[in-house]
Amino acid sequence: MPKTHPLAPNGNTAFIYYGIGLLVLAFDQFIKHYFDNKLALGESISVIEPVLNWTLAYNYGAAFSFLADAGGWQKWFFIILGIVVTAYIVIYLRQIPKTAKVLSLGLAGVLGGALGNVIDRAVHGYVIDFMHVHYANVWNYPIFNTADIGICVGMALVIYDMLFLEKKRLPTG
Repeated sequence: MPKTHPLAPNGNTAFIYYGIGLLVLAFDQFIKHYFDNKLALGESISVIEPVLNWTLAYNYGAAFSFLADAGGWQKWFFIILGIVVTAYIVIYLRQIPKTAKVLSLGLAGVLGGALGNVIDRAVHGYVIDFMHVHYANVWNYPIFNTADIGICVGMALVIYDMLFLEKKRLPTG
């Protein structure tokens, strides 16, 4: 069996990572649909007292409700940005070396999460959020969703790859 060059691109192997991204997307859309139908807007159910609630919220902006009250143009801005990021990842996943599995996995998470939030914005005009991490009434983290987790975990893997794995793939000499 011939040995593959360490920097040989993913090529059609990228379809594995597209599939992972689609799984992230499908789970995200399923769980958002569930909570959007189970809870009323603003309703909260304690899951792990006093640190985690399911709380339905609609985010018209981006992370931490950035630009949420910008007048409506931000919906289209974030949809276009999400589509551009998605297109870039789809193309880039084919070019990444096959040996860069952590990088590819991270980008698959970002891909699924970005598409999940784009779909919400396009269909509803806002992103459905439902996870509320807090400490009693003392500290509250902004409410988020599974797409956000896909994006954050995915970017953590991308950064890990950049810091610790990328140099090992580069040819020496």
